[in-house]
Amino acid sequence: MRCLLFLLLGAGASVWGQSNVEFANLREDVRLAVQRVGELSLRVEQLERENALLKAQVDAAAKTFATVAQVNETIADVNRALKSALVASRAETLEVVGKQIDRLAQQTDLALQTMARNQASRTPPVFSEEFPKEGVSYTVQKGETLATIAKKTGARVQDIINANKLTDPSKIQVGQVLFIPGGK
Repeated sequence: MRCLLFLLLGAGASVWGQSNVEFANLREDVRLAVQRVGELSLRVEQLERENALLKAQVDAAAKTFATVAQVNETIADVNRALKSALVASRAETLEVVGKQIDRLAQQTDLALQTMARNQASRTPPVFSEEFPKEGVSYTVQKGETLATIAKKTGARVQDIINANKLTDPSKIQVGQVLFIPGGK
């Protein structure tokens, strides 16, 4: 290509009769153009290498990354596995709770049967009607027992129990009103 340019330049110079300066300027312009073409050729080669490298990287990346469809499929698989595990967990929980309820029901039945037997074996207390029919009302104060009340009022403990039909004399309560037979 360079030879062709020089021939054209040489022929042109003799045909048109240009001066040496013009010819020198033209030669310099051709030299600069040839140099620029060489630089551009190198740049094109460099860009082609870079392009080839980028293509190789894209191909490698395509092999290492999952597609959206693959991600969606994996998520669907995980969801199915979770639902299956949840169903199994619920079944196990219901089984454990069912066993616990059965055990509690058996314990409750046993306790009720024991209470029923104890109630059946107890004879109800028999209260005597042998106590004075006259007396006073007395309100139980904090810390008092039937014995202390009887001592205060001059009554007998058994008369207070019979008159008030107290099944458990140890369970009198503050504020409870009692009839104190023969009491003052």
